[in-house]
Amino acid sequence: MSDQSRRKFIKHIGSTAALLGIGRLAAMGEVPTLLQPGQRVAANDKIRIACVGMGIMGFGDVQTAIKVPGVEFVGAADLYDGHLTRVKEVFGPQVYTTRDYRELLKRKDIDAIIVATPDHWHDTIAIEAMESGKAVYCEKPMVQQIAEGHRIIATQQRTKAVFQVGSQRVSSIALAEARKRYQAGEIGRLNVVEARMDRHSALGAWQYSIPPDASPATIDFDTFLKDTAKVPFDPVRFFRWRNYQAYGTGIPGDLFVHLISGLHFITGSSGPVSIYASGNLVQWKDGRDVPDTVVAIFDYPETKAHPSFQMTLRVNFADGSGGGEYTRLIGTEGVLQLGWNDFSIKKHKLPEAPGYGGWDTFNTFPQIQQDKFVQQYNAQYGASQRKGEESSQSFAAPKGYDDRLEHFANFFESMRTGKPVIEDATFGLRAAGPALVANESYFGKKLIQWDPEKMVIKKS
Repeated sequence: MSDQSRRKFIKHIGSTAALLGIGRLAAMGEVPTLLQPGQRVAANDKIRIACVGMGIMGFGDVQTAIKVPGVEFVGAADLYDGHLTRVKEVFGPQVYTTRDYRELLKRKDIDAIIVATPDHWHDTIAIEAMESGKAVYCEKPMVQQIAEGHRIIATQQRTKAVFQVGSQRVSSIALAEARKRYQAGEIGRLNVVEARMDRHSALGAWQYSIPPDASPATIDFDTFLKDTAKVPFDPVRFFRWRNYQAYGTGIPGDLFVHLISGLHFITGSSGPVSIYASGNLVQWKDGRDVPDTVVAIFDYPETKAHPSFQMTLRVNFADGSGGGEYTRLIGTEGVLQLGWNDFSIKKHKLPEAPGYGGWDTFNTFPQIQQDKFVQQYNAQYGASQRKGEESSQSFAAPKGYDDRLEHFANFFESMRTGKPVIEDATFGLRAAGPALVANESYFGKKLIQWDPEKMVIKKS
């Protein structure tokens, strides 16, 4: 890294540290990697990465990862030749490309693998990569099936490989600050969490573009299918795989998992104990076999980390208002509303005195009883006891802040120093598991009991 690049990097992390109040976060052991100005990367201290699956997430992940000093992109695998051509156009002709991801695992000069494939391939590639001695950054949801998650956990524990799930939100400095405020009791006792992530566009509903040259000659469709049902070549299934149960995890796996990850990070929760989901296919009747509207209710039990509460998640791809999103943690004294790298807290703390009049039985009393009531009320409650507390505050990350860059920096720091990753395989399954169960509840039309510690569906 040049002196100019290093100075720019240190200037960035220094300004971020000033914004946060670095001492307070350091005391909690939560300082994100980019907030450590003493760290340096030697010129020969390279981490060489490769990516399997060069679609939207693959390109985005690689472009972010190589912004971290000391990281070099050297290899890519994808089943569509056009993606591999684009890799060389964007990252240079020196990048090794192949259809067969196993060729990347054989290379000794590759230190880490990004898994950004369709969901049904996550477990196989992640496990083989760890067994090949590679660190793994696996896109969310970590797995398509619950059993696959347990195999990934077992492989990581056996190989001791560095493994991180790619729900980047948990590395955000905004979520770290939100967790601090929540744990300080600023919203009182948590009782309800509600979140929605609504859209109204073809691309938002996963109707992604299909290249004109898509054909059996340019796409290895049989390998894409893996162990799913054999079907004739279909570029729609290949490029819009999120729309099919065989390859993706639908709305819960793609979007609920973000919301669940953030909630678990803030509250320290291991997960819900019961899940029920309902929904419909309203607008995007394009051959997909997953709904475009899903609402799910998750019941969280009381634990040492948090009180019992209920969470409701909704995603609607047919939102005629144009879409929008929020996540609210609602407590007895306030509400914490999350953006992506920002949040606000609005407090409404009740006064000790209950008040009287208005929509109240007081007005139905005879006048003499009203007078006596007021006299007793004034004797019991002073002026300070009649005032509640209303306030609002907000927090936002610096302009241009990138939580995905932070997440990758944490991953690479773990590779270099042995520091635990922020989102390991167990955290990943505790976030993905409830989302996958929501799918099972939707298709089975039933309430499902979940064991958040053992991460299994309870037998009825």
